[in-house]
Amino acid sequence: MNKSAPRGRRPGSPDTRGVILDIARRRFLAEGYHAVTLRSVAAEAGVDLALISYFFGSKKGLFGAALALAANPAEVLVKALEGDRVDFPQRVLRGLLTVWEDPVAGPTLLAMLRNASQDEAFAALVKEVVEREIVDRVAAWLGGPAARKRAAAFCSQVAGLIVTRYLLRLEPVVSMTPDEIVRHLAPPLRRALQEPGPARPHPHR
Repeated sequence: MNKSAPRGRRPGSPDTRGVILDIARRRFLAEGYHAVTLRSVAAEAGVDLALISYFFGSKKGLFGAALALAANPAEVLVKALEGDRVDFPQRVLRGLLTVWEDPVAGPTLLAMLRNASQDEAFAALVKEVVEREIVDRVAAWLGGPAARKRAAAFCSQVAGLIVTRYLLRLEPVVSMTPDEIVRHLAPPLRRALQEPGPARPHPHR
C-alpha cells in the first residue's frame, strides 16, 4: 500500500525559514511595516503562526532577520527602557555603540543605512519602523506633554550620531571613544527628553 504524501502545514526546517524570510522581505518592502502581520506571512508560507514566533520571536525579530540585520536597534531600545530613567540616555548610547561597532552587526546596519539613502521604498520602510518601534515606544514610556516631540528630538540626536560616526565618518566623532561619546551626548539627550517648561515672554524692545 502506497503511503500518501504528508498533508497540512509545512514543518519547520532551514528551507522553511528561508521561505518565510523571502516572503517577509518582499512584503515589508511592498506593503510597509504596519500592514504586514505574522499571521499573513505564515498563511502565505503555509506554516503555523507558532513556527514564525519560534524562529523570530516577534515582528521586530522577523523584520531584522528579513533585512539580514545581525542586531536590531529597536531591540536595543526595548532593553534600554528597562531601568532608571536618569540613566536612559547612557544605556541607549552604549547599547547602540556596541551594536554598530560589532564586526558582524555593524556592516549590516551600515548597509541598511546606505540602502535607505538610495532607495525611496526602502527608506519609507525604515522610516515606518523607526516611528513605530522607536519613537512611539519612547513617547509612550515618557508620557506627559509633547511626549512624541520629545521622543523624536531624542531619536534625531541619536540618528545624527549614527550618520556622522558610521556613514560620514566625520572627525573627531569617528575617533572618539564610547566613553567620550557618552560623556558629550548624554546631557543633551537627557534635556531632549525633559518636559517643556512654560514659554517665556519675549522682552519688549
